[in-house]
Amino acid sequence: MHRGLRGLVPGTLDRYLLLQVVPPFSISLGVVMAALLLERLLALFNMLASNGSSMKTFLALLTDLVPHYLGLALPAAMCVSVFSVIRRMSQNHEIDALMASGVSMFRIARPFIIVGTILGALSFSLYGFIQPYARYDYRSALYFASHSGWAPHLQSHMFAAPSRDLMLTAEKVDDAGSRLFTVFIRDNSSHEVTRYITARKGYLYIPNSDEKIRLDLIDGTIITDRHDKSPSIIHFDHTTELFSPHGQLDKMQANRSRGQTERELTLPELYHDIRHGMPGIKHSYLVAELHFRLARTIAIPFIPFLACALAIMAKRQKRSIGLPIAAVTLVGFDHTLQMGLSLVANAHMSPLVVIWLPTLVFAVGCVGTLVWRCGGLRVLLMAPHPSSQRVLSPDGLPTRTQDSHP
Repeated sequence: MHRGLRGLVPGTLDRYLLLQVVPPFSISLGVVMAALLLERLLALFNMLASNGSSMKTFLALLTDLVPHYLGLALPAAMCVSVFSVIRRMSQNHEIDALMASGVSMFRIARPFIIVGTILGALSFSLYGFIQPYARYDYRSALYFASHSGWAPHLQSHMFAAPSRDLMLTAEKVDDAGSRLFTVFIRDNSSHEVTRYITARKGYLYIPNSDEKIRLDLIDGTIITDRHDKSPSIIHFDHTTELFSPHGQLDKMQANRSRGQTERELTLPELYHDIRHGMPGIKHSYLVAELHFRLARTIAIPFIPFLACALAIMAKRQKRSIGLPIAAVTLVGFDHTLQMGLSLVANAHMSPLVVIWLPTLVFAVGCVGTLVWRCGGLRVLLMAPHPSSQRVLSPDGLPTRTQDSHP
């Protein structure tokens, strides 16, 4: 046990390899995240601009999108970073020098495998807990922004008409549209009178339990025009106006609660609903979602095996197709899992066949590829002893291997 615990402490080689993999991992993660988010960002810009939403709403939606695309970017960034480090070390003959000194290929790949295991544990929390909440928050915020772009996110000098009989505007707006300065309101809800309200400051709220929007006004004047009589003027220090935006607030409150789709459930909730049932969601959908998330998590620690195997280059080889092969393998495996998810959910097939069997093939294939590229399991685990040397024939070709220590 003491030897095993001592083996977990990073040594000089481990620290060197980890320092080498951090920069390409950071760059790859940033590039992949930017590429995945770019198309969605343009669509959000167009939608929010047309609805008059604020930048705060855009940033909130962007934050809710990050966990979803992070789950896709982490495996790709890890594969690219490990591949680039091993490829560079192979080109610079660092791999040959390490193996000649008695360091096996598995020992070289060990820190990357440990990092992959740590990322797999992080992905378990990401797939199982963070993404369900982020997905629901994103859909709720998007629903609110698309159905009520003005409330409570007003803009300066913008005329908002929450109903046919009400109009309000403000000279200055801040705090994402909830605090107003120099407010003007025209209220024609009562057809007998028309009220004109001005205020120095106002605060706009949408209570969760009330059906009406509340507007607190401070230091203002109310002019009531009864059409057939002289208007009356009332000065106030503080007053509250309640109004319901017809056709908009009802849509906002119609937004559903979390957990009505299987993708918004955490792993414990999925397991609980599989055992006890969930109204509105088919049992096969719950089973498929649970096995799909677990399979994606378990497959992540095997990616460094694949990257190390494909990055090892043959001597005098200037070009390699290892990275395209790794990309095709990862994309193909992800699509295979998604197809398995659909087959379990809709065709009621066994997840052992369409989800876990491809996962097992992927894991065995990654480890087997590294073993094959290294020349066998013995060569993978045990590098040549540094005391061994080659005996060359007169023409310079190796004839046999002899140990200097009999």
